[in-house]
Amino acid sequence: MTAENQIKWDLDLIKRYDLSGPRYTSYPTAIQFDPELSPRQLVQHGQETADKTAPLSLYMHIPFCTHVCYFCACNKVITRNKKRAQPYLEQLYIEMRKLSEWYSNDRIVNQLHWGGGTPSFINDDQMRELVGHIRSNFNLRDDDLGDYSIEIDPREADAGRMKVIRELGFNRVSLGVQDIKTEVQQAVNRVQPIALSEEIITSSRDLGFKSINIDLIYGLPHQTIDSFSATLEKIIELSPDRLSIFNYAHMPDRFRSQKHINAEDLPAPEDKLVILENTISQLISAGYVYIGMDHFAKPTDELAIAQQEGNLHRNFQGYTTHSDCDLVAMGVSAISQIGDVYYQNEHDLKLYQDAIDSSEQAIKRGVILSKDDRIRRAVITKLICHFELDCQQIEASFGIEFNDYFKDELLRMDQYIKDGLLVIDGPQIIVTPAGRLLIRRICMTFDAYIPKEQTGRTFSRII
Repeated sequence: MTAENQIKWDLDLIKRYDLSGPRYTSYPTAIQFDPELSPRQLVQHGQETADKTAPLSLYMHIPFCTHVCYFCACNKVITRNKKRAQPYLEQLYIEMRKLSEWYSNDRIVNQLHWGGGTPSFINDDQMRELVGHIRSNFNLRDDDLGDYSIEIDPREADAGRMKVIRELGFNRVSLGVQDIKTEVQQAVNRVQPIALSEEIITSSRDLGFKSINIDLIYGLPHQTIDSFSATLEKIIELSPDRLSIFNYAHMPDRFRSQKHINAEDLPAPEDKLVILENTISQLISAGYVYIGMDHFAKPTDELAIAQQEGNLHRNFQGYTTHSDCDLVAMGVSAISQIGDVYYQNEHDLKLYQDAIDSSEQAIKRGVILSKDDRIRRAVITKLICHFELDCQQIEASFGIEFNDYFKDELLRMDQYIKDGLLVIDGPQIIVTPAGRLLIRRICMTFDAYIPKEQTGRTFSRII
């Protein structure tokens, strides 16, 4: 597939539509989660609306990092004290038992993901112990056909560690690389020679990991158009199956560690756009498929295949092939999706630990989806995953007349059609190659919670 068939770069349109907007890892988004809804209400409604025969997706949040990366906006705890991990794991096991009572029903676990923080912060024995507890409480697969992934800091892993991880049943790995330029790494406090990543990738392939993902970030201090192109060239040589290319959003008022980054060292906005344009061109020329927003994959990767077959999905782990799974998440700040319910755990580590100690669960806030929420979620998910929407399919699924239900939205989309972001072909709404980079803005048209003139910075910028 050529670059023109996947993406058409139109700078005028990008500048016009590059507002702030949700990433739609959920709809409604986390801003709509209500702290007034009780954990009992949320769990009960989740149990009532979940398909108890469908498979599960499990997420474990390990919040600890040995070093702070100045760019990071994740929920993490910076500590060199490895002893802090075990008490947290013990509380995770308490929560796990409760969640198993609520949702397990011997449902097979088709997806497992450990994120953070840095899951590789815990040692080999703790990893074995954690998997043992998961297996005791949930129905893990033994046939290596699941999608079992873990995030790795290459500075805290080696070939021996990867062997343990593979033996525990993981078959996918995600590496945080961000940039290979030493000056950039020093400016964000993440000095990480590329040889460390190469060792992890080589050992992962030798051990039979199915998929390797690499995370990069553009817009970091001291990056230039040429330097990021050189970083990407080296990463392409390593041939990861998937790539996530994130835009650095400098918000030091919200994320304290970003105060260490000198804004004067950041690339100019116009340079960032050129970096993104070049990145897309380089990756597509190298044979990668543009999945959406930040994500690229080889044509043989399951993400690309799922998108081609119309089965791609999106949740709090990003793009996924597991649309049939309820997401049961545990750990500090973790977000679950059960049936027609989303809910999030306490964001503060001490509050999470206190809640587990007192009631074996740490649910802080959530939302129960209305029928309108479910209709709009289906529309947004189809558009953001597949760049097209079959309106008749939505009508059949929800018993509505699409053109009447979304009369106002369709009127607002007239401008997108005039600008070449969309075409309407009978019952099909199709996002053009020029509109794909702006898919978040298009999805916002169907978001009932965003004022249509919204231009604020509640969310990150689209581009």
